[in-house]
Amino acid sequence: MKPVFRLLACITLIALSVQFLAAQHPQKLLGDKPEAAGLSTARVEKIKDMLNKAVATDEIPGGVALIARNGKIVFLQAFGNADAEKKRPYQTDDIFRIASQTKAITATAVMMLWEEGKFRLEDPISRYIPEFENSGVIETFNEADSSFTVQPLNKPITIRHLLTHTSGIGYGMIDGDERFRKAYNKAGIIDAFTSKPITLEDNIPKLAAMPLHHEPGKKWTYSEGLDVLGRFVEIISGQDFDEFLKERIFDPLGMNDTWFYLPDDKANRLVKVQHKTENGWANFDTEVFEIDYPINGAKSYFAGGAGLSSTASDYAAFLQMYLNKGVYNGNRLLSRTTIDMMMQNQIGDLWDGNTADYGIAFGVLNKKGVQMGGMGGIGTFDWGGYFNTSYFADPGENLIGILMKQTQALQGDTTGWKFRQMVFAAIDD
Repeated sequence: MKPVFRLLACITLIALSVQFLAAQHPQKLLGDKPEAAGLSTARVEKIKDMLNKAVATDEIPGGVALIARNGKIVFLQAFGNADAEKKRPYQTDDIFRIASQTKAITATAVMMLWEEGKFRLEDPISRYIPEFENSGVIETFNEADSSFTVQPLNKPITIRHLLTHTSGIGYGMIDGDERFRKAYNKAGIIDAFTSKPITLEDNIPKLAAMPLHHEPGKKWTYSEGLDVLGRFVEIISGQDFDEFLKERIFDPLGMNDTWFYLPDDKANRLVKVQHKTENGWANFDTEVFEIDYPINGAKSYFAGGAGLSSTASDYAAFLQMYLNKGVYNGNRLLSRTTIDMMMQNQIGDLWDGNTADYGIAFGVLNKKGVQMGGMGGIGTFDWGGYFNTSYFADPGENLIGILMKQTQALQGDTTGWKFRQMVFAAIDD
């Protein structure tokens, strides 16, 4: 082969390689028609019809839905009203309180520092937050004054325990054990949301003094462990947690609408939390916490377990980074090997018999879940939030589904499972 032809062949090979890599790992999520991503337009339209019907029959007040496949957003629609009083229609760029969807972002921050060799996952958290040295399992509880005694631990709480909800730490106002709700309330523990001038540095040492449900590693108990890790990130990085997330995750991924506390120019895009009353939908309020914490109050508590607000498009970018094995928008946040490890079962048989295993901050669909049908392939990861937001992402199909709603005390909402089931049924390749 002549040199000129060899050169042309090399150039062609390089160009094809670049095109292949771009197709596998797009720089940014792009908009396109369903067929361009191997989905059926007719079946996607059925999803739209289902959500419209749910709004028309008052099953939900509304929301925003997003579907992306192979790096292409093929469905981004808003439904219903975002404010029961003002009757403002939902918009696709509306901002939602994502609550526990914050956990995966906090875990990502922790694992970024882990990749830098700052700590090991088996390190005791007391090495970094000394107040946890005296943690113990609840032994007795006095109903009269909410005092308690504890049994000393046989082994310490580790970083891995905190990431996987196996530390034994409770969850205050949503804890399943009334003793913990009372103890947390007496101690003034902030569970997730507050308009008071509290910081992680204030709250986490108080949390460390609370009793544990069980020995670390013995059970899976949903907990404030990710709030502890928000403080841990501050200690390891030397930055406020919100600053770390913005600099290291949100800015690189182009997540410009994801914040603990919204800037003034974004505040009007925060949707209302709604609930159903005898007279129809009404904006929800509670005495337990300031419902509009993302735009009101001191704006100083950065709850790593539940404090963020975001849009469907922003969260899709975060999930696509995981589907891309750590890369998005030209930036690598995590190694492929780290993500592969995070998606492994981290809790042994503590969820034995479940349709999913628990990795690091994600539920991960297993063989039983696939056999049940309608939830995706093996390795599909998911979670949701307290105000009725949810997501799933299937690495095998390079598929993302996000359904954002903002409701409380809502019964009979079937849109979550229907949306997921119908998204996978829309695959047509």
